Amino acid sequence: MKKRKVILVTDGDEHVRRALEWLAKQFGARCISQSQGNPSRLTGKQLVELILQTPHDPVFVMFDDSGIIGEGAGEQALRYVATHEQIDVLGAIAVASDTNNQEWTKVNICIDYDGNFTSYGVDKEGIAEWEFGRVNGDTVYCLDELPIPIVVGIGDIGKMRRRDDIRNGCPITRKAIEYILERSKRDENRKLHTDFSEVE
Repeated sequence: MKKRKVILVTDGDEHVRRALEWLAKQFGARCISQSQGNPSRLTGKQLVELILQTPHDPVFVMFDDSGIIGEGAGEQALRYVATHEQIDVLGAIAVASDTNNQEWTKVNICIDYDGNFTSYGVDKEGIAEWEFGRVNGDTVYCLDELPIPIVVGIGDIGKMRRRDDIRNGCPITRKAIEYILERSKRDENRKLHTDFSEVE
């Protein structure tokens, strides 16, 4: 069976759901609205079943631990989805939070609240921090251990001092999705070119 292309999002509150549903329409994508929850309510198995039912991809899926220490329900579901044989993970959006547990993940790139790319981490408001290439968050604990090709760090989806407000078109989250899709397409073209060269 053909693999479904998925973008993982490490937050699941109401603002995130509304933002991703709106952006899914703009990209011709799908959002698993039932994955919304703070913390996540559905298991990884249930999420995969919903993903496979979507008419086309890419599919946006939310995961949320609500500050639970260690690997909570959201991260357990994320791990299951990311390693499932029928799921092709294009990338992940690591959402920063003011977590007291100091859970963090390495990221490939971040986008600050002005829409600028930065090699430094960002906080919940989307303001660049001093830490290089890492983001603190509630549901990012296991990202480093998973086969995810690109991880983009951003502030709180749909917020960031209203810079990412849905009335403004969620420009920061949109940019993160665009970056993941562009990188995925570039990697796919490179692989096709490599495979073709080997055939020759």
